[in-house]
Amino acid sequence: MERLWSNRFMRVIVFFDLPTLTSEDRKNANAFRKSLLKDGFVMIQLSIYSRICRGIYDVDKHIQRVRSFIPKKGSIRVLTITEKQYSSIQILLGTRKKNEEFGEQQVIAI
Repeated sequence: MERLWSNRFMRVIVFFDLPTLTSEDRKNANAFRKSLLKDGFVMIQLSIYSRICRGIYDVDKHIQRVRSFIPKKGSIRVLTITEKQYSSIQILLGTRKKNEEFGEQQVIAI
């Protein structure tokens, strides 16, 4: 079973709600967003970022990176799903953004 997950394309989705009342809070929230982008995540919505990974080891590596730069205040959640599950996403309003790629093309680009 472990071998099956080691080569499967997965999505790591980070959901967060960070305080922005003070200038320090805004600075921390912006630093968190920038760190996600630097680690290859793309913004899906303002507080939802996604990254494609190849296998569970890659998933674990990127979740550990996210843990390394989380701010002291706020709420952050991580969801891991298969690329097949992610590709069935339904956009009810709006359109897919240019930087929101599906499939192996995003892995090659990173």
